[in-house]
Amino acid sequence: MPAVVVAGARQTGKSTLARELLADGRRYVTLDDLDVRDAAHNDPEVLVGGTGPVTIDEIQRAPDLLHAIKRAIDRDRVPGRFLLTGSANLLLMHRVSETLAGRASYLTLWPMTRREQAGLGACGPWEQLLEVPDDEWPSLLASAGGSAEPWQEAARRGGFPTPALHLRSDAERAIWHDGYASTYLERDLRDLGSVASLPDFRRLMRAAALRLGQLVNQSELARDCGLAQATAHRWLNLLEASFMLVRVPSYAVNRTKRLVKAPKLYWGDTALALHVSGGEPKGAHLENLVLLDLLAWRDSRLAAAEICGWRTTSGEEVDFVIESGDRLLPIEVKATTRPSLADARHLRAFRAEYGDRSRAGLLLHAGTDIFWLTPDVLAAPWWVLV
Repeated sequence: MPAVVVAGARQTGKSTLARELLADGRRYVTLDDLDVRDAAHNDPEVLVGGTGPVTIDEIQRAPDLLHAIKRAIDRDRVPGRFLLTGSANLLLMHRVSETLAGRASYLTLWPMTRREQAGLGACGPWEQLLEVPDDEWPSLLASAGGSAEPWQEAARRGGFPTPALHLRSDAERAIWHDGYASTYLERDLRDLGSVASLPDFRRLMRAAALRLGQLVNQSELARDCGLAQATAHRWLNLLEASFMLVRVPSYAVNRTKRLVKAPKLYWGDTALALHVSGGEPKGAHLENLVLLDLLAWRDSRLAAAEICGWRTTSGEEVDFVIESGDRLLPIEVKATTRPSLADARHLRAFRAEYGDRSRAGLLLHAGTDIFWLTPDVLAAPWWVLV
C-alpha cells in the first residue's frame, strides 16, 4: 500500500517506532511542531511533495492533510511512500472526511504485552492454540513459557512503556498516570472534538473505569454523571476513538445483531483504568489484561479474527469468543486460584449452543495448574497465555 497508518493511544511507542525506521532514509516530520502544523494548514504540498518516503507523526492534529496525501498518492502510487502515525483512530473521528480508503493499511499499536515487557517481542500463543488439536493444548501451554506473577501486579503496571519498564513504585506510576490523564484532557481531546466541561468529562471517565467489564448502558451512565444521553454517547465515542476505551461486541451468528446488542466496556490500559477509578484490582481487570493481549494478537495477524463476548437472555455469559474462520474458541477468565466445575458451566453452555463450530472451552485462572476441568474445558493459568 502507498500509505500505512499506525494508530494507538499516546505513549504506546508510535513515534519511537517511526523514528527507528528512519534508517531507510525516510524524511520525518511531526505535527506536534507548530511550524509543521502551520505548513500543513497553509501549504500542505510542501510536506507531502517530493519523491522520497516520508513519515508524518501525529496526523490527527491536521486531518485535512490527508486530502493532500490522497492527491499525492493518486499522482504517484509508490508502495510505502507514506508512514502516518496518530493517537486517534482516524476511522472513528467525526472531523476526518478522508480516510485514504483503498490507499492505506491500518495497524494498531496497543500498550506493551507482558511478553514484550520481558523482551520476547510477542503476545501469548493464541495462534498456536488455534492451529493444534484440542487434545494437544496441555502440552502446548506447558511449553509456552510465560512467567508467573500475581495478576494484580500486572494490572497495576499496565502496558505503557514508561511506567511498565522504567517506574518501579506505585507512587511513581501514579504521578505519571496523573500527568497522562491531564495531558489527554487538556490537549489531545481538542484534536478529537469539543468538550464543553472537562470536569464533567473526567466524571464520565471515572464512571466508565468503575464499570470495567460490564455491559454498556449509556442511559444509566449519563444519568449517574448528570449528563444528557447524547453527550455521554458522544464522549464515549471520543474515548474509544483515542484508544482509552475498548468496546467488545456481543457474539451472534447474525453479524447485524452484533452491532445492536450491548457491548462490554474495557479500557486500553489496566493501570490507567485503576488510576482513573481510584480503585483496587478486581476480576474484571484480569479480564482486561487477557483482552489486551488478544487485541495485540488479533491486530498483528494477517488473517481476520474477531474478539467478542457472549451473553444470553437467561444470564449465561462467556467473557471472550475468538472467531477465526468458521471456528469459535470460548474463553472464560476467573480470578480464583482453584477453579471448580461451576466455573465451566457457561463454557459448556456455549459449546452446546454452537456444536461442532466451537473448540474446547478455555478457563483461565489465577492458579498454577493446567488440567482438564471437564472433558471439554481446559483450565490453565492466565500467565501461560498472556
